[in-house]
Amino acid sequence: MAERSPAVVNEEVRLTAYSHAGGCGCKLSPLELADVMRHVKTASADPAVLMGLDTPDDAGVYQVAPGVAIVQTVDFFTPIVDDPYDWGRIAATNALSDVYAMGGRPVTALNLVGWPRSLDFNLLGRVLEGGGIVCEEAGVTVIGGHSIDDPEPKYGLAVTGIVDPDRVVASRGARPGDELVLTKPLGMGIISSGIKEGKASEAAAAEAIRLMTTSNRAASEAMVEVGVSAATDITGFGLCGHLAEMLGDEIGAEVDADAVPMLLEAIELARDGVFPGGSKRNREAMADRVATGGIDEARAAVLFDAQTSGGLLIAVDPDKAERLHSALADRGVNAAVTIGRIVDARGAITITGG
Repeated sequence: MAERSPAVVNEEVRLTAYSHAGGCGCKLSPLELADVMRHVKTASADPAVLMGLDTPDDAGVYQVAPGVAIVQTVDFFTPIVDDPYDWGRIAATNALSDVYAMGGRPVTALNLVGWPRSLDFNLLGRVLEGGGIVCEEAGVTVIGGHSIDDPEPKYGLAVTGIVDPDRVVASRGARPGDELVLTKPLGMGIISSGIKEGKASEAAAAEAIRLMTTSNRAASEAMVEVGVSAATDITGFGLCGHLAEMLGDEIGAEVDADAVPMLLEAIELARDGVFPGGSKRNREAMADRVATGGIDEARAAVLFDAQTSGGLLIAVDPDKAERLHSALADRGVNAAVTIGRIVDARGAITITGG
């Protein structure tokens, strides 16, 4: 973690009090987005567009030369924690993740800011400082940005990366028999709601911040080295929502709830009724596709929890699974576990265990 630099800020301001929902939990649900996208032309006649609006991928991919493509993505959200520096770090880590999920390397970024004039601008400076530190550590240069006067604070990045067109990792491409590997535990959305409501412990908040500021760069490098079938990062749609995007309508998945890593306090908070609005919308959107069986209700809730800067979900041929786990461990991704497998079930997700 980068050392904080001194700054003059109003420490009494709770940034989460300025947001209706924090982090990726403030995003539109899959059903809402699908309704909107009915009005948008998604197909492109440009043959250089390798991944665009007609695919559910984490970022767009555009080939600019033989052997070279750019990866483009944008991500911003409302305060998820009260500390402005940490919020900046989390938002930047989250924005860079979409490039890593595609197997790319981010190179430049633009700051995106919405800020109320009534709120201390020193706080905004700390947000940008935190985001800048994350970019610097990732080898990403911030080359500009845009700001607007907004009653609700927002911050994020538009990111451009590069990737070999022949080594792009798409979200689709998994095959029956593939193992599903998750690189970070779930529960950050629920913990974030607990922070906003004053119900999360300091230890749980610190662990959630640590996870949300942990880059997916190492996990991305490992999966590219091994060669995997498909991947996505787990963010606003939760594990089940992003898994459903990976599956499409042609294949299904079985997930062992006992194998899925979850933050213990997230389960406890869910049992006490702390569950973000975005996570509730995720569950409603996935009701027809996910069979949770008889698993514990609180644990089931975590499977739909809207994550911010979550881990990668990777589909890998079982013959390569051991190599993938070794490559992940060699790079310090020690939380990665196999949580299930791809099956021939036409879009259905079955949750077992629990």
